[in-house]
Amino acid sequence: MWSSRNQRPPTRPDATTKARGDAAEDAALVHLRHHGLALVQRNFRTPGRGGGEVDLIMREPDGTLVFVEVRQRASACQGGAGASITGVKQRRVVLAARHFLLRLGSEPPCRFDVVLLEGGRIEWLRAAFDASTAF
Repeated sequence: MWSSRNQRPPTRPDATTKARGDAAEDAALVHLRHHGLALVQRNFRTPGRGGGEVDLIMREPDGTLVFVEVRQRASACQGGAGASITGVKQRRVVLAARHFLLRLGSEPPCRFDVVLLEGGRIEWLRAAFDASTAF
C-alpha cells in the first residue's frame, strides 16, 4: 500500500515527461506536415555527452532544411514555452544541426524554427533564431 510519508505516489507510464514530450513532437509534426513540410529525421542527437539534439528536421517544398525545436508548457506561467528556449538551448540545437549537415555532406539553405504548445494552442515560429545569434 502506498503511503505519502515514505515514498512518492506511483506514476503512470503515460504521464512521464518523455511521453508528454513525444506527444508534443507528434502534434508539431502533424502541424508542420499540414503546412507542406516533409520529415527528414526525428530526434537527431550529436554523439557524446554535452552535445545537442534537434527534435524534428523537416524539409520545405523549396528544399530548405528546417531544424525544429518543440517546447510544451501547460500554461504561460513563468514565461511559458517560448521563454524556455534559452541561449544555451539554441547553441545545442545549432551544434546538432552542424553535425547533421556534416553527415549530410552538403549545406542546403537552412533555418531554425520553434513550435510552441501551450494551453492547448500550437504556435509555429519560423526563423525563431539563427546560428550567428546562438553563439
